[in-house]
Amino acid sequence: MKPILLMMPLIMLGSLAYGQEGLPLPEPQKHGGKGLMDCLNERRSSREYVDEPLNVQQLSDLLWAANGINRPESGKRTTANSRNKQEMDLYVFLRGGVYRYDVTTHGLLRVLEGDHRAETGKQDFVGKAAVNLVYVADYARIGATAAEYKATSALNAGLMVQNVYLYCASAGLATVVRGYFDAEPLHRLLGLGEGQEVIITQSVGPEGR
Repeated sequence: MKPILLMMPLIMLGSLAYGQEGLPLPEPQKHGGKGLMDCLNERRSSREYVDEPLNVQQLSDLLWAANGINRPESGKRTTANSRNKQEMDLYVFLRGGVYRYDVTTHGLLRVLEGDHRAETGKQDFVGKAAVNLVYVADYARIGATAAEYKATSALNAGLMVQNVYLYCASAGLATVVRGYFDAEPLHRLLGLGEGQEVIITQSVGPEGR
């Protein structure tokens, strides 16, 4: 199944979902790519995208870079997290639906059907980006309030954002972090609870000219 998946664009993945619950992802490719200094040199923000999906391997690698498990024996992640509270959730907006990244299984759990990419931000390019990532803090998970933990969650989200920037520099993809979005409608769209908050958003995809 996985070799076939690698050749298919994400727009076709809906037919391959296991039930209505989510999408399978191949194992991330943890070797190769550009060197760290090259990635730092080429890291930049871009707001020009073509409306073309990533392939499944790219999506797998992207999400693993953002916050995947890199030490299976301890369950620790590619991204540092203050006091290891792991209060951050990553929502993934694709052309075919909205998903939440399940770190423990390295898979996607379905949240909504349909194309909601444009609802993650106010700029025109947002609806064209192959993937829009929404970083959500779940304060209830750690027994805290936004007032107590918001600054820390903003830091944790920023660490994830930078990992995505470095992956995109390595993979030749465009990305930009975005704070220009309507938080309340996005909160309602995702069905978030009182103890959850959208911290920041980020677009990723093939670059337009």
